[in-house]
Amino acid sequence: MKKEEQNLIHLRFDYSQAKDAKKSMLSSQVSMLKVSQAIKEYKKLRMEELKKKEKIQTKIKSLKTDITKLEKALPKIKIPKILRKEKEEVEIPVESSDKIQKYGTVEDQLRQIQRKLKSLE
Repeated sequence: MKKEEQNLIHLRFDYSQAKDAKKSMLSSQVSMLKVSQAIKEYKKLRMEELKKKEKIQTKIKSLKTDITKLEKALPKIKIPKILRKEKEEVEIPVESSDKIQKYGTVEDQLRQIQRKLKSLE
């Protein structure tokens, strides 16, 4: 049996090149550690967020059940047809822009009335 021969390749760096390579390698390690810390912090915050969302969901579900229990417990109101029609027919009159331009704003009308009252005194 033959022994496998290994061909080793040797690289030679100058001192400045070796120093620069070591600096870049160390800075890469620092960057990787910072990224690792950020990922850990993200995972921690994400878990907190999920726990809070789960709490909110359970509270909403319990609130829904409470509301349905209340709706079942309270009597239903029967509104007569007459009142239903009146509700539908009752509309709040809206002042048109023509009236506002003709008479002015409420403040202007109040000022005019106050001037008239002062002139009468």
